[in-house]
Amino acid sequence: MKKVLVIHLNDTETEEQVEFLGQQIQLIYKGTLGDGARAAALLAEYDGKVDAIALDGLPAELQLGGAHRPHTVGAGLRAVAKQTPVVDGAGIRAGLERWAVILADRAEPGIFEEKRILMAPGLNHNGLAQSLERRGSTIRYADPFIYFDLPATIGVGRRNTLEQFGAPTLARLADAPFRRLKAQSGEARRRRAATPFKWADVIAGDIGAIRRYAPDALTHKTVVVECATGADLDDLRARGVSIVATLMPSLNPADNLGRWSAAIIEAVLVSLRTDTNAPLTEDTYLDLMADIQWTPAVRYLQPNEAGINRFAFVIHPLNIGFVRKDPSMRWTRFVPESILEPIAAYTQPFLVSTIRGAVSESTGQRVEGYLYTLGATPRQMVKRDANFTYQRINKAARMAERRGARILGLGAFTSVVGDAGISVAHESDIAVTSGNSLTVSMTLEAAKEAVKMMGAEDLSKGKAMIVGATGSIASVCSRLLAQAIHNVVLVSIEPEKLLELKRTIQRETPGANVTIATKTGDLVADCDLIVTATSAFGQRVIDLTKCKPGAVICDVARPPDINPAEAALRPDILAIESGEVAIPGDVEIGYDIGLPPKTSYACLAETCLLAMEGRFEDYTLGRNIEMERVKEIYRLSRKHGFRLAGLRSFGEYVTPEVVAAKRKLADELRADPARFAKMQAEAATKLAAIPVMSKGVSQSQGLSPVWMLATAATATLGAFWLTRAARRK
Repeated sequence: MKKVLVIHLNDTETEEQVEFLGQQIQLIYKGTLGDGARAAALLAEYDGKVDAIALDGLPAELQLGGAHRPHTVGAGLRAVAKQTPVVDGAGIRAGLERWAVILADRAEPGIFEEKRILMAPGLNHNGLAQSLERRGSTIRYADPFIYFDLPATIGVGRRNTLEQFGAPTLARLADAPFRRLKAQSGEARRRRAATPFKWADVIAGDIGAIRRYAPDALTHKTVVVECATGADLDDLRARGVSIVATLMPSLNPADNLGRWSAAIIEAVLVSLRTDTNAPLTEDTYLDLMADIQWTPAVRYLQPNEAGINRFAFVIHPLNIGFVRKDPSMRWTRFVPESILEPIAAYTQPFLVSTIRGAVSESTGQRVEGYLYTLGATPRQMVKRDANFTYQRINKAARMAERRGARILGLGAFTSVVGDAGISVAHESDIAVTSGNSLTVSMTLEAAKEAVKMMGAEDLSKGKAMIVGATGSIASVCSRLLAQAIHNVVLVSIEPEKLLELKRTIQRETPGANVTIATKTGDLVADCDLIVTATSAFGQRVIDLTKCKPGAVICDVARPPDINPAEAALRPDILAIESGEVAIPGDVEIGYDIGLPPKTSYACLAETCLLAMEGRFEDYTLGRNIEMERVKEIYRLSRKHGFRLAGLRSFGEYVTPEVVAAKRKLADELRADPARFAKMQAEAATKLAAIPVMSKGVSQSQGLSPVWMLATAATATLGAFWLTRAARRK
């Protein structure tokens, strides 16, 4: 059996037998209380009697960034032993830390991405700092205020100033006692400021320093250290730490906690060399480390936070009224809409709520979501270059990743702008979906339900129209509706795409009757179901006065294509919103998204559903939605318990009484053509008095020169207040 002496900084003396790489090793622990002379005496006593000696916490050299300096006492200790190799962990620490971060990130994807990381300390942890920084994290160093009690402003210890403070720090630590270099847990003589620890998402370094200098409250923090004991975990759990990652391999197959330091691991590896004359070089260690099979221990300390899959979703105001509703935006009621709307578009994304309570009915998987908002309305997004919106979505993605989200959903117009999510996915490290697959699925489900409510026994003998048919959502709806109804009218302002879509449908559904047109015109007159999904502004998408009695209109667009004033002209028609979704569990969205409690848009529900299924991958992107994905996401929704919420019409639930009244009137109009013709004529007269619009934007709406001048005069003040509001969020 191999024997390894561990000389450490405490006063305990004990032994334990461990197993590593299939061999038994006896570890003999001897404490020194940091006394260099005591360490030298132990080295002399055990020289030649053990296979390797570990100096745990007694480094020969100090490293911080690019600066290196020998420690006055530590540098001479190795020479005391003439026969037995002596190591302090420096030979393997950096390599194992880099490797461990990769392995931990594979085991818990996103655990280190886009985080604020405080090295506590960074001394002799170059590998860890470098590996974390490669994951887009922001690094700060606690060394200046841990070792010298310097003012703990966030600026102290920035990564870009490390070269300036690194060498002076090492110069002052070269003669420092070992117990100062590697602090032990316990009360510090002087409390260090809590500000840097509060700033950080991840605190990485030495467990003793973190326990000694960090504040009592570390709620929701992640701690990353070489090793930790059960007592260390208990302490961190009591402080509210969420996750602890121990990076070094375990020396006990039954205990994967990772309570052995890099110095001990290195000594064990040295003792197991087949060639005892092999030099202790990087190549020798690499060969030894290649045989280690392990995953760093990642533990969730708070039971209520373990096993939760996280997602994020981006929304934006559908109109400027959503901005005014926010409590911090009450002052905007004094600002004209024509001024406020373009100013609000420049607001940076910010978190508005955390979505809690979603639980799969089949697997019990819990899901948590983060809801971010942009400031631009759809009209403002359309007016600007797509990169304007991309930049803000990408920032929201980084913010979400920092909170642990692994998939980002694009709501409303954020999934329409530019290439419908492809560029955003390319720039983001987390998965992205537009949510349009479930939107298609639930739209068709809602349309089917509405048509049944209006009395249609067999819609396969009816006729459907899709307006905006060549769009990403509507094109798939068209193909699926053609399979169910066989008689469809496709309307789009893109004739070349209409031709291609018609050929696709005829190829997929032989015998389907497909009519194509660039305007709805009189074609709506014999359609039982009309689906609108356009991105049109300032237009009249369809003339409702021409619709047949009892027709159903499913308005998928957000903001909607149809307005209440137009729909009111035809009380026999049922106009519904696209299928909203009830997410399983006691869901709290925490923000008014314009829907009843516990109800979400299908695009948000798709993002939540993918997180629940553990499908952290780019799912629905671009304008060519795959039919197989629509069918798959529908199956997943049924599996986990996502259901179509109650049908709504202009924000109100469609009640049986409302449906009964519409069906009765429709039956009367079908039975009395003259009455129907008179009703159409009266409705057409009233429609002419309603401004031509869609999505709440009229054809003539715009900025006058006077308002343009006022906008310029108040833009700076407005942007200032909006930015302050965003930061408060």
